[in-house]
Amino acid sequence: MRSGFGKILFSGHFLPVLMGLIFLYCGGSDSIGGAMELAKLIPDEYNGWKSVGDMQSYNRETIFDYIDGAGEVYLMYGFKDVVVKKLLGPDSAEITVELFDMGTSQDAFGVFSHSREGNDMGIGGGSEFRDGFLCFSKGRYFVCVYSDRLSEDINNAVIAIGKEIENRIPDDSRKPDILNVLPGERLIESSPIYFHKQTSLNYHYFLSEENILNLGEHTNAVLAIYRPGRITLLCIEYPDAAMASESFDNFLSKYIPEANDSGIAEVDKGKWVKALVISRYFIAVFDAPDEIKADLLANNVKERISRMGNG
Repeated sequence: MRSGFGKILFSGHFLPVLMGLIFLYCGGSDSIGGAMELAKLIPDEYNGWKSVGDMQSYNRETIFDYIDGAGEVYLMYGFKDVVVKKLLGPDSAEITVELFDMGTSQDAFGVFSHSREGNDMGIGGGSEFRDGFLCFSKGRYFVCVYSDRLSEDINNAVIAIGKEIENRIPDDSRKPDILNVLPGERLIESSPIYFHKQTSLNYHYFLSEENILNLGEHTNAVLAIYRPGRITLLCIEYPDAAMASESFDNFLSKYIPEANDSGIAEVDKGKWVKALVISRYFIAVFDAPDEIKADLLANNVKERISRMGNG
């Protein structure tokens, strides 16, 4: 990702626009106490880098003043506050730190997972470093550390400051339990995305304008990609079995009516969809190259849910 514009704008061609806009906005947080507590997690001075300028803070009401157009991603989760601090180093180089309070460890991981691409660096509950940009989650916090200059020394400073912030966060990281339903074989390791709402699902895999799966704050969902090709697995945990069953029936009737009660259909040449429900879980496999692979992956997830005692 790139700065507070979130992981949505990690792509390099957004960088010139991003860096030109990022400090044009300022705002205040109504939860001053929360912002001050967040600020304590960011060093005022570290290894020759010193805090410069005023700390900025934003909450759910003011987030769009800072990241206009991308703040919605954070609001899809339990975002509460973010503080932004700049550190000045050698040759007037700057490092920016953004520290988001996402409310829970699970939602901190969720916003981190939104568009990561690389492998984990072993920082916090999930981390990634690319092109001078470090992001990670730890406890209920999501942290971004980056610089507009690229050099080995600055990259090392970005990582070192990130690790110092990690050390200051006392909370343990707990990844969402629903990640445990994912089979490890053929899984693209960086692909799982944890989310709650229909808008998140459609961002990554467009399903329907209508919320046919009854997604919302009450649901926990994971989307993951498997080989061969890009087989997409969706699993949703509902508050109860009745809602899961209702969503399954709705999905069959509106997305794959040709499947009838079998729950499986070829929706395009060489693209199979398989759906099933077990207790309060809905499982769907998209874009499988054949019926066998669609059925195998869906039933593998079903078995894992049963073994966890959730079926």
